[in-house]
Amino acid sequence: MTNRTEGPLIAAGDRPPTVIVNPKGASSFLLIGDHAGNSVPVSLGSLGLDDAELGRHIGWDIGVGEVGRLLANRLDAVFIHQTYSRLVVDCNRSETQPDAIAETSDGTPIPGNRDLSEADRAARYAVIHAPYHAAIAAEIARRDAAGQPTILVALHSFTPAMRGADGAGLRPWHIGILHDGGDTRFALAMLEVLAGEPDLVVGDNEPYRMDLIDYTIPRHAYPARRLYAEIEIRQDLIGAPEGCAAWAERVASALTSASPRVRSA
Repeated sequence: MTNRTEGPLIAAGDRPPTVIVNPKGASSFLLIGDHAGNSVPVSLGSLGLDDAELGRHIGWDIGVGEVGRLLANRLDAVFIHQTYSRLVVDCNRSETQPDAIAETSDGTPIPGNRDLSEADRAARYAVIHAPYHAAIAAEIARRDAAGQPTILVALHSFTPAMRGADGAGLRPWHIGILHDGGDTRFALAMLEVLAGEPDLVVGDNEPYRMDLIDYTIPRHAYPARRLYAEIEIRQDLIGAPEGCAAWAERVASALTSASPRVRSA
């Protein structure tokens, strides 16, 4: 394990920080996955964690990568997602937020994030965080230039319970829609559509409230008042391929049902 980089943060053999699925997608939906991967650059070892820790919710948004790929195919949408663990650098946080490179997450110490130099921190932002957001901005600019509308859809997942929570701490929601500033009409339309599903418990800004902690949607959607929704799906529902397939269909249906409600408003 190392928390300091002697050479390049990402070297030959490492994965690129950003992957674009279906780059020619014609849909108005632009899907993004801030925490879709849990890789760690070879130069950082494993951050001092074993595979079990990197594989649980502290390391990534379980199921989002697969749900996003299925949605991209189902909707003919572009899906831009991050490949590195949120523990390397959290792409849904700004550089000024202390948990952007967390030293502890849900009770687990992250040895590889302790005592970082300013240069080490800056490298993670420059090599992983900045290219990811540049890819999103470039895709939005391309679509604007082509006259292609954009509804930004951020895909996330949440753990049914934080470590140590008893039964009272279990989260009841199957899916949540987060929203705050900017143009919230599409997010509210999604809430309306999902609330009409009798078998769903739907969270309105649950299990998290979108606020100043979030970075991606406020950066890319708010300034130009682009339509958006941040979607949170409970991880036990999408922890296996069949669950991912079922929820991709469910989310695709909700997205396509919500869009006309905004246009007719």
